[in-house]
Amino acid sequence: MLAVGTVVMNRVESPKYPDTICEVVGQKGQFAKGVLTKPTPDPGYSRAKVVASEVLTGARHKAVGRSMYFHTAGFRIPYKDAQYLVVAGGNAFYTRGATTDESIPTFTPLKLASLQFSSVQFLQ
Repeated sequence: MLAVGTVVMNRVESPKYPDTICEVVGQKGQFAKGVLTKPTPDPGYSRAKVVASEVLTGARHKAVGRSMYFHTAGFRIPYKDAQYLVVAGGNAFYTRGATTDESIPTFTPLKLASLQFSSVQFLQ
């Protein structure tokens, strides 16, 4: 959750994307159909409120850095300039930029984030 929140805030701060959180997450194709309107039962809802509060007060996932992109882990994308950073919460986070042999999409060098719910270890 913290990793996704980091990407959302990175996009809000970028001139390439809308200026508000609602506009960023509401962009077409950003989330699977119905995800933003489907009820989230506990414990996920309680965790989401805590993490959202942390993100709004400046918490960021260190391994995600300035990334503005992610997709479901295990899914392969055709971008040759994708540089994968970390897999967290079932998503692969990446940047895009200069194309080099090292940036050809691969999942072998990715760092795996802790599966425990403790965002403190990822805070800046």
